[in-house]
Amino acid sequence: LYLRPVTETTLVVDTSRGERLRINFDIIFPALPCSILSLDAMDISGEEHLDVKHDIIKSRIDSHGNVIEVRQDGIGAPKIEKPLQRHGGRLEQNETYCGSCYGAEVSDDHCCNSCEEVREAYSKKGWGMSNPDLIDQCKREGFLQRIKDEDGEGCNIYGFLDVNRVAGNFHFAPGKSFQQSNIHVHDLLAFQKESFNVSHQVNKLAFGDYFPGVVNPLDGIQWVQHAPYGMYQYFIKVVPSVYNNINGQTIHSNQFSVTEHSRTDEVGRIQALPGVFFFYDLSPIKVTVKEDHVPFLHFLTNVCAIVGGVFTVSGILDSFVYHSQKAIKKKMEIGKFS
Repeated sequence: LYLRPVTETTLVVDTSRGERLRINFDIIFPALPCSILSLDAMDISGEEHLDVKHDIIKSRIDSHGNVIEVRQDGIGAPKIEKPLQRHGGRLEQNETYCGSCYGAEVSDDHCCNSCEEVREAYSKKGWGMSNPDLIDQCKREGFLQRIKDEDGEGCNIYGFLDVNRVAGNFHFAPGKSFQQSNIHVHDLLAFQKESFNVSHQVNKLAFGDYFPGVVNPLDGIQWVQHAPYGMYQYFIKVVPSVYNNINGQTIHSNQFSVTEHSRTDEVGRIQALPGVFFFYDLSPIKVTVKEDHVPFLHFLTNVCAIVGGVFTVSGILDSFVYHSQKAIKKKMEIGKFS
């Protein structure tokens, strides 16, 4: 009672301003290859992070969950072996490489030297890349070949996002994302697939650092898609939390609650982007958890109460046994003389 610290929880209005929110995640997609999986984040302030690659690690996994390869996000690397120049000829020995953007150039000196740069130029134009094999950069880097090689594999994507501390969302979906007429769009034509299976397992999802007693309700959650197309949405309410331990250390973190919604569509009438979406909002109330020692007087009062309780119960039992024994003895004496 005295040596173990006790925790006291209080609720206050969250008056913090200008802070950042760190989102840690570790999610497995057993039927979605790493080559086609992308991560986007956006918030109500208008800030967008499309096709996030920094602080993100992808692990290729087979159908049994075994790791095949771990790599930083990205597809291939440019191979400079006499690639096609923008002027139509092949790269000469002393010539600077400037690849064509295939109609998506924004200026006369705009060059696209990799498949990723061509896809980026297309996305800025609002175009979809229907056949990457017709793009010299993608053909050299083996864009489609890599997708074919990873067919039937899954992907374990993990890392963290550093976002504004305002309401927003992040999602995992196939295809490269871009904005078209203020609408968020993913280019799925390049993958030449009829359906995408977004079955997933959340190993970890946390908003901030771990502290004792925190429970992340999505850890270990699994969803299996049975229809050809599927969208899964998590609606999360993030509650700011401050943990002060007995040593004076302060941990600023968050707890959260969640509700879920799934949607599936048949082939040919898909109306929503296949993927896994996490929509989060912030609570205006902050939870403060503080560890503290039990005051000695409080401890002494508890000990006295316990000792007094023991004596009281002992007295009651003693009185009950005494009177019971006396009554039995009296009945025995009456029965003896009768």
